[in-house]
Amino acid sequence: MNRTAVVTGASSGIGEATARRLAAEGFDVVAAARRRDRLDKLAAEVPGIRAVTLDVTSQESVDELAASLDRCDVLVNNAGGAVGLEPVASGDVADWQRMYDINVLGSLRVTQALLPRLVESGDGVLVMLTSVAGLVSYEGGGGYNAAKHAQSSMAEVLRLELCGEPVRIIEIAPGMVHTEEFALNRFRGDSAAADRVYQGVPGPLSADDVADAVAWCVTRPAHVNIDRLVIRPRAQAAQYKIHRV
Repeated sequence: MNRTAVVTGASSGIGEATARRLAAEGFDVVAAARRRDRLDKLAAEVPGIRAVTLDVTSQESVDELAASLDRCDVLVNNAGGAVGLEPVASGDVADWQRMYDINVLGSLRVTQALLPRLVESGDGVLVMLTSVAGLVSYEGGGGYNAAKHAQSSMAEVLRLELCGEPVRIIEIAPGMVHTEEFALNRFRGDSAAADRVYQGVPGPLSADDVADAVAWCVTRPAHVNIDRLVIRPRAQAAQYKIHRV
């Protein structure tokens, strides 16, 4: 029987790329997200992918996902995102709430719901997709930094709490990744502002690059845990050190 991988936020970007890659690796993939039309298109294109509607901010939706699964060997907590670049002093509390609810509480809800299945599998793998924003803070990133730091801490705590259980806890923290929606959402639909983030950067990471990292981590032998993998483009030495041409 093939192993089952659940990928949240699978309707676009890193989530979609990860669903495709894990299917290519032989997993039965449950692609879960809110935008069912995109998921259905993905499932029609890729054998081995099943679409499931999921809103990680809804406990009812998460419970329905869990009830629909016969097994879960790999969970990729990918659903997340950033909204706004305002300083802390003028940040919108609603934006912070939204980022925390999706990135942190969303990961918590899905983890709590599927952790028993991961343990039952005998070799479960939980991947927390965080960000370098969860390791180093920067101006304009207050709410997103806070959410990603919380996610990173959650992964560390889970690793401690589950020591001795047959579950690996992996954190993958990407740097600059050029996807169709991340910066666009952060700049509230301003495509020109979103494009400037990547302007002149030779070779930012792609969603496929991150999916490749996920696939490598989850296919290591059962005794090998990749605690944290930081992945950046060569042009990005740090948040504030980016080569542009």
